[in-house]
Amino acid sequence: MINCDIYQFEDDGEIPNNPTLPLVMYPGAMSDQQNNPGAVQTILNKHGWSGTWVNGIYSYHHYHSTAHEVLVVTGGSASVQFGGKMGEELQIRAGDVVTIPAGVGHCKVNSSMGFQVVGAYPNGQSWDLCTGKVSERPKVLQNIKSVPLPEFDPVTGEAEPLLGYWG
Repeated sequence: MINCDIYQFEDDGEIPNNPTLPLVMYPGAMSDQQNNPGAVQTILNKHGWSGTWVNGIYSYHHYHSTAHEVLVVTGGSASVQFGGKMGEELQIRAGDVVTIPAGVGHCKVNSSMGFQVVGAYPNGQSWDLCTGKVSERPKVLQNIKSVPLPEFDPVTGEAEPLLGYWG
């Protein structure tokens, strides 16, 4: 059984978060692939997560209303606030995997030298970039409710997404 930590965030008035799906963090789940973004991209693609990219995490609060997102830390470590300004600051390090449901805010607070993540989205989902502006609100709330569950877990590749915590 893969170890995971579950976090549920409430709507804070700016960042809607997700009313039903929790953030799922798999500490050390891809430790064997740390420092190898290409291997991580191959695994995610094989597990039905595409649109991969390699970079960091924005240092401002943002979320995606049209797609779920997975982040795999492939280098260094960071402190990331999830759930908006009233959310929870978590420490993530190389090998950790964080699956972020549509609507859940994330913001890099600080990071070590060499901090790097591989990000991806479930096949068929296209991301948008939202920052909690009042003008975004009506549309994003509907978007979040409409985002389908991923077909496969990004870590295990199994058809039961996110160890049954989603779905």
